[in-house]
Amino acid sequence: MKVSASILSCDFSNLKNELSVAENSKLDFVHLDIMDGHFVPNISFGPHVAHCIDKISNVPSEVHLMVSNPLKFIDKFPLSKTIIFHLESSDDPFDVISKINNLKKSVGISIKPGTNIDRLVPFLKFLDLILVMTVEPGFGGQTFMYDQVGKIENLKKIINNENLNLEIEVDGGINYETAKICAEAGASIAVAGTYIFKSDNVRNSINLLKSIN
Repeated sequence: MKVSASILSCDFSNLKNELSVAENSKLDFVHLDIMDGHFVPNISFGPHVAHCIDKISNVPSEVHLMVSNPLKFIDKFPLSKTIIFHLESSDDPFDVISKINNLKKSVGISIKPGTNIDRLVPFLKFLDLILVMTVEPGFGGQTFMYDQVGKIENLKKIINNENLNLEIEVDGGINYETAKICAEAGASIAVAGTYIFKSDNVRNSINLLKSIN
């Protein structure tokens, strides 16, 4: 299992050190949650902070845009490897995908728990990953929604049937037990924040997640 650490759960007064510990544990990605207070009822941080994090990090970042108009934000993350936007946002998904492609970045679409995967089908062959939210987006530390596991399984079947080369990522309430369930359903990337940065041993938490096959 690849691991993406959500810095939303970091101690921002000690961010550089916490990132360093995580990166030395062979972290795969740094997960940057961008919230606008409109698409989700919370505000996190914006492009400037994300840019500063990218400058001090040795691990590629993925930007998770929880915003209403992602087209306005996409070109504001020049150092990030991946841009993930929500299918439910107000912009046309094909326009967003095209703009991300033009910036030579990996493209991901995220879906909320209440969104049917059938809505994803027209876009799948243009993507690098699908991010399945296993909590309602907007806040860290929520409880994993087990009813989303079937969605992961069905997505994996579609990907295999269509012979597509894209990964399934999961985000929300992720720990060793829930990540293992998601991996068995077909996920290959786990986003974790609280489980990593609020643990007594960051390195051990990351290694446990990475040990999942």
